[in-house]
Amino acid sequence: MGKKGGCGFVGWLMVLVILALLGVGIFLVVRHKMNKSDDDGDSIPGPPGAIQKKYSDALNVAVQFFDVQKAGKLNEDKITWRGDSALEDGSTVKLDLSKGMYDAGDHMKFGFPMAFTATVLSWSILEYGDQMEAVNQLGTAQDSLKWITDFLIHAHPSDNVLYVQDRPEDMTEKRPVFQVNASSPGSDVAAEAAAALASASLVFKKKDSDYSSTLLKHAKQLFSFADKYRGSYCDSIPGSATYYNSTGYGDELLWAASWLYHATGDRSYLQYVTGSNGNDFADFGNPSWFSWDNKLPGIQVLMVAMVLLARLTFLGEKDTSNSGLQQYRETAEAVMCGLIPDSPTATSSRTDGGLVWVSDWNALQQPVAAAFLASVYSDYLLTSGKRQFSCSGSTFKSSDLKKFARSQADYVLGDNPMKLSYLVGYGDKYPQFVHHRGASIPADASTGCSDGWKWLSSTDPNPNVAMGALVGGPFKNDSYVDDRNNTMQTEPSTYNSAAMVGLLSGLVTTSSVVQSFN
Repeated sequence: MGKKGGCGFVGWLMVLVILALLGVGIFLVVRHKMNKSDDDGDSIPGPPGAIQKKYSDALNVAVQFFDVQKAGKLNEDKITWRGDSALEDGSTVKLDLSKGMYDAGDHMKFGFPMAFTATVLSWSILEYGDQMEAVNQLGTAQDSLKWITDFLIHAHPSDNVLYVQDRPEDMTEKRPVFQVNASSPGSDVAAEAAAALASASLVFKKKDSDYSSTLLKHAKQLFSFADKYRGSYCDSIPGSATYYNSTGYGDELLWAASWLYHATGDRSYLQYVTGSNGNDFADFGNPSWFSWDNKLPGIQVLMVAMVLLARLTFLGEKDTSNSGLQQYRETAEAVMCGLIPDSPTATSSRTDGGLVWVSDWNALQQPVAAAFLASVYSDYLLTSGKRQFSCSGSTFKSSDLKKFARSQADYVLGDNPMKLSYLVGYGDKYPQFVHHRGASIPADASTGCSDGWKWLSSTDPNPNVAMGALVGGPFKNDSYVDDRNNTMQTEPSTYNSAAMVGLLSGLVTTSSVVQSFN
């Protein structure tokens, strides 16, 4: 009996050793897969994997700028130096337009860039909501989105009317409101609002179905208004061109129709995008830069989702060989090929530090937005199983796009010749003289309409930190002058922040695009 018992003990010991080795093996395989996904971007997207602390920390900072920019009655003191503002906005027309967000460093609310901020934030949540949730930022992003969509709903009191502009805590000047309507159209701003509400309806579809339905109803009405009464809002409200001059409304019409198709499955919206309107407005074959004024690269990537992920099949449309869709895909690939440094068609406009560079003014807008699109496109490729694409005969992988996206994010976060984080509040060294009225005036200061000028010219750093502000960025020689009066470099904006939130969310951990979008 003793001999038999001894063998049994040895046998069980061997079983335990084998199980332990199997456990270690499984752990190493999983860790390898997670690390591989983080390193080369070639793993099929799935549930969130290993968290990248750098991007997680940066995302936690970036989302806070939306709280800095909120107008209206603030429910929480998330930003201690902020308070209620613009409570009477819209009162002259008997509407509550107190919510929404200030666009940048001053106290203006512009419907055009605000709606674009909401659309990009919605897209970010739809594609990367599970990653956001993995680092406890999903609820914050959704709350910020709703702050804008609540405003847009109130700004649309009837089918063919949209209030688009008004002129925070201690404002005593008059704040007039301006509208576009059937006789003074604004197809660009109305269509962008439609895109924002349609995309947001997908975000809130499961969370709050009634609110989602309300968003979609307004989105449909606004698109019909924008399409039926065509014209630029800058022609109807000439003063707006000084701030946000729209160069055309065709891209916004396609952008809105694309999101409405995703939100409804109604084939008429798909036909709108791929038919004659696409031929008129899509500028096929000519890659460009994604921004508040140019939605074409975003549309092209969004259309690729229909082809690569067969979302047409999901929605009952079996023919994915549509020539219009293929033209969108080809142009989207041309955009991606322009971003990868080793591509034959790569843009040569880059700083020595590796940042894609397009403009002196608000230089970070284009590279951050392009990096967000590259991240999304990379994950579309992975999810569809099509991991490679061609650039003028040269083959590149989805991981090359992720590598580019990381390079732009890393530059912003301090891996640049200035060793400066352009995301305020992240890292040990970031801008101290941000062009932001609320951040540059002490919270306890008593100021009149003209008193703020002394704070603009002050040689002291801002007394308040505009957490999460993504400033304009460097010149082409990678230099940055930290001076409040240097508006082109030191002023932040919500639309830059929306793209930055999307970019960081795409990098913070493993992707799962199909699950989060559908």
